[in-house]
Amino acid sequence: FVFSCSYAELGKQWYQRRVRGKGELDLAMTFYDKAICEHRDPVILKERADVVKLVKEREAKAYIDPAKSTEEKNKGNEFFKQGKYADAIPFYTEAIKRNPQDHVPYSNRAACYTKLMEFGLAMEDCNKCIELNPGFIKGYLRKAALLKIDKPTEAKSVYEKALEIDPNNMEAQQGYQHCMNQMRNLSPEERAKNAMKDPEIQQILQDPAMQVILEQMQKDPTAAQEHLKNPQVAEKFQKLVQSGIVSIR
Repeated sequence: FVFSCSYAELGKQWYQRRVRGKGELDLAMTFYDKAICEHRDPVILKERADVVKLVKEREAKAYIDPAKSTEEKNKGNEFFKQGKYADAIPFYTEAIKRNPQDHVPYSNRAACYTKLMEFGLAMEDCNKCIELNPGFIKGYLRKAALLKIDKPTEAKSVYEKALEIDPNNMEAQQGYQHCMNQMRNLSPEERAKNAMKDPEIQQILQDPAMQVILEQMQKDPTAAQEHLKNPQVAEKFQKLVQSGIVSIR
């Protein structure tokens, strides 16, 4: 245990140096590994994990090259055009590694995963694409296309966001209408059940102000008219009506 502490202290000294190049980090790892061989102390394991994390971050940063990312993305595009979706994926993955802040390879890889019916992986890439560039409409369109299979209420909300970016987008318009038609064919109970899975509907229902407003509207119909004069309240209320959560008699 004494040797372990000594090795760990040496590892920490190399890790905490002002200049931490690859050589310093390698030495830190060496001493931490020796310390762990002597005694698997949780503190030492945590310190070693910090070194590993820093090494990986530096390696990833050093690997970034936007020009090579574009090359890999273009290679993936060629395979995608040929319908070779599985072959395209490694190139999009490499493009992402070369430029993690570029949203397009995520969108393209999501399209490949969708074609291969890997819907979970496709959704992850759609979400990352939207996170990186909330103004990129294809991210929303691809996400909505995945959701509309069995979650029309959630898909409708995503199409709405796409239409906020481009109100004239034909795919978004048709997708939104498709979801509305699906929802109309559901029973009120099914519509409400599906709506409860929609994050936007959940957010509205969890809003304390909306909870008070809905309670007042239920008790006093005249209060509804007053509250609906507020455009934001009216928009949220309309979403609840369309989703089947709230019914108007």
